[in-house]
Amino acid sequence: METLKHNRFIADRLREAATLLEQQGANRYRVAAYRNAGGTIESLSQDVTLLFRTDGFPGLTSLPRVGPQIAGAVAEIIRTGRWMQLERLRGTIDPEWLYSQVPGIGAHLAGRVVDSLHIDTLEALEVAVYDGRLGRVPGFGARRVAMVRAALAEMLGRRRHTVQQEPSVDILLDVDHEYREKSAANVLHRIAPKRFNPTSEAWLPVLHTERGPWRFTVLYSNTARAHSLGRTRDWVVIYFQSNSHAEGQRTVVTETQGPLKGARVVRGRESEGVEKQPMLWSEPLNAA
Repeated sequence: METLKHNRFIADRLREAATLLEQQGANRYRVAAYRNAGGTIESLSQDVTLLFRTDGFPGLTSLPRVGPQIAGAVAEIIRTGRWMQLERLRGTIDPEWLYSQVPGIGAHLAGRVVDSLHIDTLEALEVAVYDGRLGRVPGFGARRVAMVRAALAEMLGRRRHTVQQEPSVDILLDVDHEYREKSAANVLHRIAPKRFNPTSEAWLPVLHTERGPWRFTVLYSNTARAHSLGRTRDWVVIYFQSNSHAEGQRTVVTETQGPLKGARVVRGRESEGVEKQPMLWSEPLNAA
């Protein structure tokens, strides 16, 4: 009975993700992948948590219709009891809570990480560790960064010595352009985020799109800093993944100073290029 309980808990979340992706206009093959994987997990005669603890990640990917991306989701649920991608689709994501669970960070520094780096996944935090951005956040000296690096290696179940591959800046800016264009045209599904939304208004547009092997989920930033600076209609958070790469994220913003002032840039990759098309958003940058 306990085995069925664990498997059903995970299967229900995979199927819920499929339903939300379907409602939000995601690719039907992606929807089917989550739904089919949910069926696989629920039909298992053994506890999937035991399988993961004995055989690790390869044990999950050996299951029918469970590829690396979904195996990563299952592993996250087993380790933490939560799945941040699903919470993002629901509009209930809480990145401060997630980062406060990482040894060496805690609640106060978790908020500082989110406000400074505009990220909300463990994979994105890992990238920030290796490309040096975390070390530039106040409170993160070399010893603390090393502690976070070791903790993430354990939490993510792997040791990585290189920064993961990302889509090109041109692709990210093109996705940003598509999102802002469709958001302005009011053709995207909107969700009601739980954070900073006391009226439970469905105001946050969500886009699921693809470029080659890359799959993207795109939303305006709903962080405390975006709200305090009036950038909730300017900062665009792009989540990306492929069959061979774990999920990552970048934020695209309108530069407010320096030689790139007024241009759309990928935060942390400004030197690689700017948007070549005119901005679509016509409201002032400080519009709420």
